[in-house]
Amino acid sequence: MRQVTLLTHQEQVFGTPPSHSTIRRALQPVGASDQVRLRIVRARARVRRRVWDLIAATESGFCWLPVAGKLLTGWIVIDLDATLITAHSDKEGASATFKKGFHPLAAWCVNTSESLAMLLGTGSAGSNTVADHVRVLTEAVAQIPDAFRAKLWIRIDGAGATHDLVAFMQGLNTTRRTVRFTIGWKINDVDETAIAKLPGDAWQTAVRQDGQAHEHAEVAELTGLDERARQ
Repeated sequence: MRQVTLLTHQEQVFGTPPSHSTIRRALQPVGASDQVRLRIVRARARVRRRVWDLIAATESGFCWLPVAGKLLTGWIVIDLDATLITAHSDKEGASATFKKGFHPLAAWCVNTSESLAMLLGTGSAGSNTVADHVRVLTEAVAQIPDAFRAKLWIRIDGAGATHDLVAFMQGLNTTRRTVRFTIGWKINDVDETAIAKLPGDAWQTAVRQDGQAHEHAEVAELTGLDERARQ
């Protein structure tokens, strides 16, 4: 509601903001009808397609991301992450956290800082549930205009380190679409043992996102040495 109140400062552009009760009445059928939600999803996709075309037509072009000193032209980067939100009072669906809460899983387009898709969950919702990640990622990809969907880079933290999710993302590759992904990995004793087997000359200086060498970090290829990765 606070965001709607801010519209009072732009009344000449957006008109008089609606009251809080009007907003609640407008949103109530959205939560009760899958058909209404689907119409909203389709409308968002149509608007996004038009806006992205306008951005691409500007002098500076579309907002491609620079990584390691290179511009990732043509790549759309999607971040998936869940956020624990506490609720100040008892609310439907809140659970398991201090003062109860929610655990929504969201997908964001890093290029434009837009929310592509979101799945609401109770505070007790699992952070690494494969079905939830697949659902949100599917909806997020569907929100990306066709003209920008040829190259996707998906980034997920340790909650996405599951074989089923990796298999799903690999399956997103087609003859017309390239999908790459990075997933976080929580290190345990098995990983520590594999790291200890690496020879000293296997380590290389890590590179920051701007392409500069990281003074306090090194990287090495662990594939083939980590038994846990084969499980």
